[in-house]
Amino acid sequence: MKLGDPDYLVLPYARVALVGLALSAEPRRFLVVGLGGGTLPTFLRKYYPNAAIDVVDIDPEVVDVAKKFFDFREDELMNAHVDDGRRFIEKLRDPYDVIFLDAFGADSIPPHLTTREFLQAVRRAVTPDGVVVGNLWGRSANPLYDSIVRTYQEVFDELFILDVRGAGNEILLALPRQQPLNQDGLVQLARKVSAARRFPFDLGDPAKFGFLDARAKNHRGRVLQDRAPEQRKKECLRDTASSVYWRRSLQSC
Repeated sequence: MKLGDPDYLVLPYARVALVGLALSAEPRRFLVVGLGGGTLPTFLRKYYPNAAIDVVDIDPEVVDVAKKFFDFREDELMNAHVDDGRRFIEKLRDPYDVIFLDAFGADSIPPHLTTREFLQAVRRAVTPDGVVVGNLWGRSANPLYDSIVRTYQEVFDELFILDVRGAGNEILLALPRQQPLNQDGLVQLARKVSAARRFPFDLGDPAKFGFLDARAKNHRGRVLQDRAPEQRKKECLRDTASSVYWRRSLQSC
């Protein structure tokens, strides 16, 4: 995001992630896991002024930096929560229409945010006609890519993948319902949202590129599952040596 201009999305993945809005009719509640500079929630606040937006980040310094340097602002409808994303989701009572999963540790998605058990909690936290939007590194930079995709397929009824051209990211669009779509269908829905909300860009464009109907099971990967408590603790202790993130998330393991 460019300072003072929430329409200017510097990182290409953010615009592609917004294609997920095409798969939820008139969303009223958003959850963003992983604040970063506040690009997504700030954009959502402008174009969905009456929606409730919750943002979760485990690192209080990230929240402080977003407020101090990137114009991120809380208000009566947009709230930042300093918490582990998984713990926050598992405690939820009221579901969200759109959930963005954009949390990264030192160099990858924290393992406890990739497992079947976590995604099952996410599925319970999204409305039946909602959508879960996941951001992950593509296969070339992510040894767990196929397993993460396979795990999403195990939990959700529909999965579509969009490539973020030139960035190495891929965006997963996961639905808790059957809604077969081809590329043209998604492009049409995305353009409809862009026009209705008067976005400064056409969401149909990123929907055109790298579209993959991922309903066919990915047999390259395995379904990721939670480790036994003691093993998870050992993994967290191992990562503690090199990652500030894990020092703060250790309590959630």
